[in-house]
Amino acid sequence: MKQTAVEWLFDQYVNKSIITIEDIEQAKEMEKQQIVEAHGNKLKKSKDEGNYEYWFSGEDYYNKTYK
Repeated sequence: MKQTAVEWLFDQYVNKSIITIEDIEQAKEMEKQQIVEAHGNKLKKSKDEGNYEYWFSGEDYYNKTYK
């Protein structure tokens, strides 16, 4: 069963009674990957009169939203 980053981090705390910087960094990377996978790759169309299309990847979405 796949865990969310928060569930994984909570398990680390329960099992070790401490959370390290490495645990936090790993949880952040897990969360990023989950967001990228959930968004997927989407075809976007222009909003103006131009008829162009482009792919908007999960990685693009994450970088635009969270960085």
